[in-house]
Amino acid sequence: MTDLTLNDGRTMPQLGMGTWQIPDSQAAAVVRKGIDLGFRLVDTAAIYNNERGVGEGLKGTAVFLTTKLWNDRQGDAEAALDESLALLGVDAVDLYLMHWPSPAQGRYVDAWRAMVGLRDAGKTRSIGVSNFLPEHLDAIREATGVTPAVNQIELHPTFQQRENVAYHQAHGIVTQSWSPIGQGKGLLDDADIVRIADKHGRSAAQVVIAWHLTKGYSVIPKASSAEHLSDNLAAEDLTLDDEDVAAIDAMDREDGRLGPEPNSM
Repeated sequence: MTDLTLNDGRTMPQLGMGTWQIPDSQAAAVVRKGIDLGFRLVDTAAIYNNERGVGEGLKGTAVFLTTKLWNDRQGDAEAALDESLALLGVDAVDLYLMHWPSPAQGRYVDAWRAMVGLRDAGKTRSIGVSNFLPEHLDAIREATGVTPAVNQIELHPTFQQRENVAYHQAHGIVTQSWSPIGQGKGLLDDADIVRIADKHGRSAAQVVIAWHLTKGYSVIPKASSAEHLSDNLAAEDLTLDDEDVAAIDAMDREDGRLGPEPNSM
């Protein structure tokens, strides 16, 4: 499995498993299933309300663990992370992300400053953000001199966020894709995706995940069944050719966003 090197010198598995919408009561079993299949990165968040279950599933493993600071705790990042660590049953996480900039609150720069302190204190090994636009990234970098290791953003073939990705590449930030298969809304039935899948004898989901990996993005598809987890993991062994990648690149749309606009949260 491929690792990506972060701008703080640490490494992170490129392919991971997302846990959004997996209930706390099911999270331990799903996470353990994913680890047994070979996943080495698990992504959760305080707002998912499943950190306790995720932590139970991770017991006794050395899997890369990400959780996130929710918007209403931006003024209290240390206490928020302490609560997450207690639920997860760990002394530190590998990556702590600010979930949204929530610029209307006017707190995200101070929250980032606090997160730098949490990294320095050893409560998280790396720090990053989620759903930040270049203007938000500029603000935190200028205020602290610290560039996020990761920006986790909505990214899939019909919403490719090229301006954001170019900024990340220019500043050594790993792009991590959430909703990488577009929440399944029509994308897996797209004629081009199906054609490429048939050509390689693979699933449509594997084709989309392989596209993210080919672009150099970290990707965290959510799945709960052993079949889908195994299918997602097998995307690492799929090599797309230039024609495949170009066809998927051409699917980008201005109106492709499925989730909230970052300045609205």
